[in-house]
Amino acid sequence: MALARVLSGIQPTADSFHLGNYLGAIRQYVALQDTHEAFFFIADLHALTVAPKPDELRRRTRIAAAQLFGAGLDPERAAVFAQSHVREHSELAWYLICQTGMGEAGRMTQFKDKSARYGESSASVGLFTYPILQAADILIYQADQVPVGVDQKQHLELSRDLAQRFNSRYGQTFKVPSPYILKEVEKITDLQDPTAKMSKSSSSPQGILDVLEEPNVLRKKIMRAVTDTGSDVVADEENKPGVTNLLRILSALTGTPIPELETRFAGQGYGTFKKEVAEAVIETFSPIRERTEKLLADEAELDRMLVAGAARARKVARETMEQVRERLGLLPTSHFE
Repeated sequence: MALARVLSGIQPTADSFHLGNYLGAIRQYVALQDTHEAFFFIADLHALTVAPKPDELRRRTRIAAAQLFGAGLDPERAAVFAQSHVREHSELAWYLICQTGMGEAGRMTQFKDKSARYGESSASVGLFTYPILQAADILIYQADQVPVGVDQKQHLELSRDLAQRFNSRYGQTFKVPSPYILKEVEKITDLQDPTAKMSKSSSSPQGILDVLEEPNVLRKKIMRAVTDTGSDVVADEENKPGVTNLLRILSALTGTPIPELETRFAGQGYGTFKKEVAEAVIETFSPIRERTEKLLADEAELDRMLVAGAARARKVARETMEQVRERLGLLPTSHFE
């Protein structure tokens, strides 16, 4: 029986992934490669929506790839590649744009949020249409499941709608993907503002735990994390959001249920508790940082690994696109390739 196919991408918009990225996506990718036919890409085309500097984009794309491999993705078990290396993503995006209504695209909440942040007059058409490129990313691989965070569920719904619409208009072509969501990591928040999501775009540097940070930096950030009045280490979303966030982090990294952690730290105070959180983070991130640095030291080999992943991905993408072009009534391209 064939394995279910899973597809996900992550943007290269920073010099390091952070804890929220790791728990919500990267660790999940590593587990999924053992149970699924896995395709994971660095979304460098999506990164273009905010006009990054070319040298910065190249550097961050390699950093993102190295972290994925450093975290445990195996190029023999998962296709890991740069989105721009598979040209069919962009081609299918155009076809799907032609199937999408203006009002439908305009309802995407992330466009509203980002255009408000950058200013609507300076927001690009690419920023407006990137959920449709995201749909193309998913549908081109006939993915059965797509790992998504809560804030991405609307985009997956658009992918499902477009797949169903295309199938209805042109005949069965695309699988309709299902979400794959890990509930227990939905609420990792800013260390300095535990009511806000941990995010590169909105958190302060002191509120984020970066995968590639040195151990002493990680330790200081956790020891300085905002807690709450009192000294009891208990989960209470309303009255103790800071402690609750740290409990979630420790539970997610160690696999220990939060009630057990509450019992373990009863009467010990925040200092002892924070030290254990820090050690769990450092123990998780240090091997990834060391492997990432080793991979980045040999860019030629890292690029070769990405090209190999793209070759595997493009084989699947081409099969889908041949069918899509035929369904749409476009002339065959076989004599060009």
